Amino acid sequence: MDAETQNVTLALPKKLLRRVKHLAVERDTSISGLLRQFLEEMTRQDDAYERARRRWVEAVKRPRNLGTGGKITWTRDEIHQRR
Repeated sequence: MDAETQNVTLALPKKLLRRVKHLAVERDTSISGLLRQFLEEMTRQDDAYERARRRWVEAVKRPRNLGTGGKITWTRDEIHQRR
């Protein structure tokens, strides 16, 4: 272990631990390797979600110009007019 890693203690139900051990063997890695991959992917997804949320918030603050100049030029009846 290098200075960039730290051990953690994890308590898992025995049945789950048994399945995780088998999964690690099938993927030719360790339980630590499986957890590291899972946690790295989860944090990447969280980062991507946060970036998308920030872009959405900015887009809501500055709505696009739809060519109406911000004025409603139609009535509800006109929109729902039946032919």
